[in-house]
Amino acid sequence: MEAIRIFLAYAAHKSFAVFQMDVKTAFLHGTLKEDVYVYQPEGFIDADHPSHFFKLKKALYGLKKASRAWYDELSMFLLQNHFFKGTTDPTLFIRRFVDDILVVQ
Repeated sequence: MEAIRIFLAYAAHKSFAVFQMDVKTAFLHGTLKEDVYVYQPEGFIDADHPSHFFKLKKALYGLKKASRAWYDELSMFLLQNHFFKGTTDPTLFIRRFVDDILVVQ
């Protein structure tokens, strides 16, 4: 968080344009590294098989591993697109192109 504050202060000082975005349902995009099984949620219980449970293909909100799975997914995407991970803050990604700079946290 400190790295982004420093960047925003510098951007304000230099009158840089700063943009932000949001990834809707971000945690639902994270791929799980291990098998996670859940019971059928209330309201969606199969009447023929009420005791069945499901293996998750992607993370769910509320799952302890969801934030890490999303971070891993986003990191892989950014690194594949020529971003560099910050040395002091691993959640800070930087990409330089000629005289432009793009920062993601």
